[in-house]
Amino acid sequence: MSKIVLINVSGHDAPGLTASLTGVMSRYGVRILDIGQAVIHDTLSLGMLVQIPDRFEDSAALKDILFHLHEAKLQARFTPVSEADYEAWVAGRGKSLYVITVLGREIEAEHLHRIATVVSANGLNIEDIQRLTRRVSLRPDTGPQQACIQLSVRGETVEPEAMQAEFMAISHDLGVDVAFQKEGLFRRNRRLVVFDMDSTLIRHEVIDELAALAGVGEQVATITEAAMRGELDFQASFRKRVALLAGLDAGMLPELAARLELTEGVERLFKYLRILGYKTAVVSGGFDYFGRHLQQRLGLDYVYANELEIVDGKVTGQVSGEIIDGTRKASLLQEIAALEQIDLEQVVAVGDGANDLPMLGLAGLGIAFHAKPVVRATARQSISTIGLDGILYLLGLRDFETDEGKT
Repeated sequence: MSKIVLINVSGHDAPGLTASLTGVMSRYGVRILDIGQAVIHDTLSLGMLVQIPDRFEDSAALKDILFHLHEAKLQARFTPVSEADYEAWVAGRGKSLYVITVLGREIEAEHLHRIATVVSANGLNIEDIQRLTRRVSLRPDTGPQQACIQLSVRGETVEPEAMQAEFMAISHDLGVDVAFQKEGLFRRNRRLVVFDMDSTLIRHEVIDELAALAGVGEQVATITEAAMRGELDFQASFRKRVALLAGLDAGMLPELAARLELTEGVERLFKYLRILGYKTAVVSGGFDYFGRHLQQRLGLDYVYANELEIVDGKVTGQVSGEIIDGTRKASLLQEIAALEQIDLEQVVAVGDGANDLPMLGLAGLGIAFHAKPVVRATARQSISTIGLDGILYLLGLRDFETDEGKT
């Protein structure tokens, strides 16, 4: 009868180890049932679940394998596995697979301890852990850094919403972002990203900047904050704020557009979205003048925003056409997806305000970015600790797959 053995190998990594080890196994007709390998700081950890055919003496095969590993100065452990245990393990593959993405400026043991405790308490098992970001330098002059670790976990959880709430509590307590997604066909195959503009793609609330130029900054800022927190009806508050801009010289708009600062990570994010063939859109409750400016700068495919009415070179305090509020944002997202023949599960939506929640809820991946508390509490995913390019990690992209540097 054939024998199933789990072989664990550890030691200093070197080129050719896998080739030479499997060469020894091939002489005994060994069948590889499962294999996994990780190298951390040039130290190898290799696991192989193998089946030795009954036509060979298993002790002879294991003896040759052990001798070869000893010659290579590697440590090895052999663990027999019963056929019943093996079949139980195979049956476990039918359970759901989830991906937990941990993002922050740095990741500490306490972060993983809290997350792993939640995973275990919910009946899930961690199967794989990968670092998605590049190697971290300890030098103080390397500039802002970010860290991301991805955990693949398997099992059936009865209350995924409760897990999300526990991860949100970890984020709040420890200042790290924790995204929890079900693994599936669409996770690494999104095709459209729809962005809010103000405080998402750019660091500013443009209406506040215009208000400052018009000398009504404090009044408008107060209304904006209340609206973004969801305390005021967006359309009514928007009309009230725009009315305060009446008489502003339209010649100031190009100057303001030129000094708008992009949010951290935007240029890197758009670089790789273009390479990967994503469609991109801005759907904003701000103004289309500034959306068009961003379109030229970033290569956006679509821009939808409010049209600020200008007559005789002056802002009238009115907007032309339908105001883009939360409901309209959601319908525009659907229209763009339908036009591009993209399933809503393949859409990513990103925003920071209460008026972004409808579109965040429609998209397959809705992300609250450096958002107000009410938005973070409602959105399924959030990024609050690093730049907008953190979206790449939620899509499963690793730094070594870009030209940003080696792992």
